[in-house]
Amino acid sequence: MKRTRALAPGRLLAAVTVSLAFAFSTAFAEPELLASTENVASTAESSPSTAKQEQLAKEFTDPLTTLPQLFVQNAYTPANYGTEAPANRVIARLIVPRIPRLSLFPFPQLVRPSLSLVTVPTGRGKSTRTELGDMQLFDLLVMPGFSRESGFLWGFGPVFVFPTATHRSAGEGAWQVGPALAGIYKKVPGLLLGGLVQNPISFAYTSSDRRPVSKLLIQPIVLLHIWRGLYVKSADASWVIDWHRDSKVFPLSFGLGYVIPRKNAAPLNLFVSGEWTAYRENAPVAPQTTVRLGLTVGLPGFSLGTTRR
Repeated sequence: MKRTRALAPGRLLAAVTVSLAFAFSTAFAEPELLASTENVASTAESSPSTAKQEQLAKEFTDPLTTLPQLFVQNAYTPANYGTEAPANRVIARLIVPRIPRLSLFPFPQLVRPSLSLVTVPTGRGKSTRTELGDMQLFDLLVMPGFSRESGFLWGFGPVFVFPTATHRSAGEGAWQVGPALAGIYKKVPGLLLGGLVQNPISFAYTSSDRRPVSKLLIQPIVLLHIWRGLYVKSADASWVIDWHRDSKVFPLSFGLGYVIPRKNAAPLNLFVSGEWTAYRENAPVAPQTTVRLGLTVGLPGFSLGTTRR
């Protein structure tokens, strides 16, 4: 078993600094943005009911949510195409809604940095290695016009990928930036429909032998509340279209989740889902099946900006 190589101090410092900077930037958020966050906070502090748990289920799945939250997921892939080795990915993600007081954009912003620890195959055999992966961050501007009558909300902004991987097999070795777009429809009681689309494009590389990167990532989102805190969803799989390699991987996912409102404590969301690759074209290495276990912690009191004037 190979030992994980330590992350270079400069890269580690950069990744941690960026994450903390965006996290604590909520101190400058406006009260109007966090109105729905306060509603969720009161939801968690009152006695559980079907309506309140349904609201929490949507907030924990909505890519345009204004509920600050910490998301941790473990995605285990026991079988892959092109190799006998399994794979694993641990993802930690922070969702930070904010509006800077001095900004060129008078719209709510949703900032989402993601860090990962990946176990990847080293070849066609069964050997693997575990390393830190690339860091991803997007900043969506939520467009005005959402209403209870229309039930539709959308946002767009840039997505960034930073080459923080500690080994070339754990990342793409490229600085990337591209567009991101999200849309959500939530007028139907108990139902959440939407999607998240991203297309990061490489513009600089960590070495001369790295390949250009341009991938379209499409994440369909469907959630149906069933009873109390229980819901079913198909929201974890991302369809990948690699423009440079002309490859396509379209997985399907199905999962169960349960939200737990807690009095005087942060609400929790637990979920498990399975994923299966239904279509693959020109992708010699791709996941066959994946099992995901996740925990989301709502942080309704995380933003200090609600008390600022």
